[in-house]
Amino acid sequence: MTTAQQLNTQFGIDGQLGFREDASGLVIAEISNQQATASLCLQGAHLMAWQPRSQPVPVVWLSRDAKLAAGKPIRGGVPVCWPWFGAHASEPGFASFRPAAKCLLTPLPAHGFARTAPWRVVESGTEPNGATRLTLRLEGNEKTRAQWPHDSRLELAVIAGETLRMELSTENTGKSDFVISEALHTYFKISDIGAVRVTGLAGCDYWDKVGGSALNRQNGAISFASETDRVYINSAAECAIEDGRLKRRIRVAKSGSLSTVVWTPWTAKAEKMGDLGQPDGWREMLCVESANAIDNTVRVAAGTRHKLMVEYFAGSL
Repeated sequence: MTTAQQLNTQFGIDGQLGFREDASGLVIAEISNQQATASLCLQGAHLMAWQPRSQPVPVVWLSRDAKLAAGKPIRGGVPVCWPWFGAHASEPGFASFRPAAKCLLTPLPAHGFARTAPWRVVESGTEPNGATRLTLRLEGNEKTRAQWPHDSRLELAVIAGETLRMELSTENTGKSDFVISEALHTYFKISDIGAVRVTGLAGCDYWDKVGGSALNRQNGAISFASETDRVYINSAAECAIEDGRLKRRIRVAKSGSLSTVVWTPWTAKAEKMGDLGQPDGWREMLCVESANAIDNTVRVAAGTRHKLMVEYFAGSL
């Protein structure tokens, strides 16, 4: 395993990018440039924080009860869901509006293994506009191949500055096609779930995972008064979180993604989860995820690459 000291020697950038070892033993990349601050855990290539210097509060939310531990997901930030989103097709919880395959003897983790697997740094640098770039790679090993028996290479590039751009690239290095579902499961910091709405998805169809897995069509902006778990399909549309109390608009622009997931757990589910910052930390976050899921799974042909890109912009409302 590469140490933080070795990473600083090979990839550190004076005044912009450094690596440290957390008390848990996990390695954290810290970005601090003239435009923004950010942090990323190498386990899972998990971006934990991003705050442009123009913003008085963070844009990416991390639970105050988040725990860093080897092999465990981190609550908040931007988990990488890959090579499947949600429950695996072999599991009983797999999309109830789709027939489930026979359950395997060994349960497979929800949202895939990428968010808890060790990634390695392959590149760092400074963009022409002053933003900091960090690229990580996940390649198959014995453990992951037991869950995903396909030759593939996954990379995540994070470009942190006044905006945050994330590029998730799946390369099929084998001789047979495979199908993935995926998401950048972004948790956004908001003032209060009752004070925000999401615009830009009007007219889109969505699977309502709370309302009996029904297919509906969105009318107008999305507001929140109860648990919400929706997968908007067949849309590459830009959307935005409008926060009246913070007087902030967070724009989410994407490509290579035809699904957008909007999720808030509300009280009962948040209490069962236990790591959202009790008693009311869940009210200060909203997930808007750029994805390819359900109807929008992606077939990656042998020898080709698929890229999901999303960029976040925070400005005044």
